[in-house]
Amino acid sequence: MKSRSKHLYKEIPTLEQLEKELHREKYKSKYRKILRSTFFALVIVSAFSVLVATLFLPVLQIYGNSMSPTFSEGDIVVSVKDGNYNTGDIIAFYYNNHILVKRIVAGSMQWVNIDDKGNVYVDDKLLDEPYVTEKSYGENDIKYPYQVPENSFFVMGDHRKTSIDSRKSVVGCVNREEIVGKIIFRVYKQKT
Repeated sequence: MKSRSKHLYKEIPTLEQLEKELHREKYKSKYRKILRSTFFALVIVSAFSVLVATLFLPVLQIYGNSMSPTFSEGDIVVSVKDGNYNTGDIIAFYYNNHILVKRIVAGSMQWVNIDDKGNVYVDDKLLDEPYVTEKSYGENDIKYPYQVPENSFFVMGDHRKTSIDSRKSVVGCVNREEIVGKIIFRVYKQKT
């Protein structure tokens, strides 16, 4: 009988062992709560970041050279949706399931004219375009002088010789609803 009670006595944990086990269980529970809350915080921050990047500050990569020398193919730029667009602003807009990047040359109801040398006139005033290194009439199939429709913008690429833009009826003027945003800065410049 003594050996049996001795055996039972060994199976019963001591108070110290119980306290250690309780401490270990509390630690595991606390660790799980911290891990769970960290995971949910990361998910919320990630979702918020994606929402901001998609709706307010879209990040875009430039394809093609229609905006050179301002932007080159492979450059990464950030745009902002602000609704306030002016002549000279570079905008990104939807066209045929793609996003194009061009410069606003004229706004709603203004008259655009381009001469044979590629000089651009808006409301009979020659535009000062220091960003254009080589003027060109480019590919045109519209009749000048051309009036920009209401709530739209006449856009052109800075590399006038190769840019397909509002001078071609296939692209035409950009309606305000088609605008993704105004390019505010370049994040990454592609090395040439």
